[in-house]
Amino acid sequence: MCYHGPHLRILLDYRPALRERTGVGEYVHEIAAALARRLPGADQLALFSSSWKDRLGAGVPPGRRVDIRVPVRLLNALWHRLEWPPIERFAGGVDVAHSFHPLLIPARRAARVVTVHDLDFLDHPERTRREIRRDYPTLAADHARRADAVVAVSRFTAADVERRLGVPAGKIVVCSPGAPAWAPRPMAAPRGPILFMGTLEPRKNVGTLLQAYGRLIEAVPDAPELWLAGAATEDASEWLGAIEQPPLRGKVKHLGYIQSDRRYDLYSQASMLVLPSHLEGFGIPVLEAMTVGVPVIVSNRGALPEVAGGAGQVVDAEDAEGFAAAMRRYLSEPGAASEAIDRGFARARAYSWDASASTLLDLYQRLAAGRPQ
Repeated sequence: MCYHGPHLRILLDYRPALRERTGVGEYVHEIAAALARRLPGADQLALFSSSWKDRLGAGVPPGRRVDIRVPVRLLNALWHRLEWPPIERFAGGVDVAHSFHPLLIPARRAARVVTVHDLDFLDHPERTRREIRRDYPTLAADHARRADAVVAVSRFTAADVERRLGVPAGKIVVCSPGAPAWAPRPMAAPRGPILFMGTLEPRKNVGTLLQAYGRLIEAVPDAPELWLAGAATEDASEWLGAIEQPPLRGKVKHLGYIQSDRRYDLYSQASMLVLPSHLEGFGIPVLEAMTVGVPVIVSNRGALPEVAGGAGQVVDAEDAEGFAAAMRRYLSEPGAASEAIDRGFARARAYSWDASASTLLDLYQRLAAGRPQ
């Protein structure tokens, strides 16, 4: 069923993409850009932001900007706890208001959609920011059940939402990230650095990666360097200390946060990507690596095996020796690395931002058609 109103008006909460675009921010930005390409009217897509100091600046996808100067923590407290003020107060009339976290955007008439990336906040609130610890565990299930639709970024997350939040399967839509518009690198880099891409936080399981790399260089002293590409949280101090001590000193580099326009260059140099996370709702670095032609090694947790789809090696998240053996295999068996690259190319082609935007647009049309006019 298609929406036959004169103008489908969509509002996206663009705030996760305002600053450093890690996984959620990248998802929001690319979905907004893909929707903008598909919508015939420039004013049909509204991008919402609230901040006291950060504005919707250059590089934001086309669309109507709803950029209010209200501290994000204040607005979130009002929205999450009082469900006020409604989004129409800032944006005027909209047909769909889409939040890219599990809590609803208050609205008078708009259909409301939430996106769930993962439910780690239920099991490990200590890994999250204070605001998330305060609101998500107590409110997420209620908000998800009251939403007109829940978007999950993987089949793994969709099953979790149904089982743990009590959302009927018919209300859940899987809309995964898309592969980046990157060309495969000209040639493989079999002796390039081993790459980890992601924020250095507890659930990324960097400690096990460092243990595994220590065992690798013990067995293969001339193994390539390990590059840790991602911002460090307070919890990363032990890991950052470890890489300054033997045997890791001089072999492991912390590169810090990598802007989106620099990520391709890192992947193009890498011999492999290793992502040993305890939980990922999707795992965008895996898709990025496969797109470029980088063999991947992932843990057996969350959506990582789903995303890799048989293209890479899968290791138990707690098995440091297993990760060391997987890295050693790519370094010593060119055929295994080449096969992983070929399978990765095929797997990456299954994911498209335009296809994901089309999935969302169909959802928005169905929801708008069911709202009172």
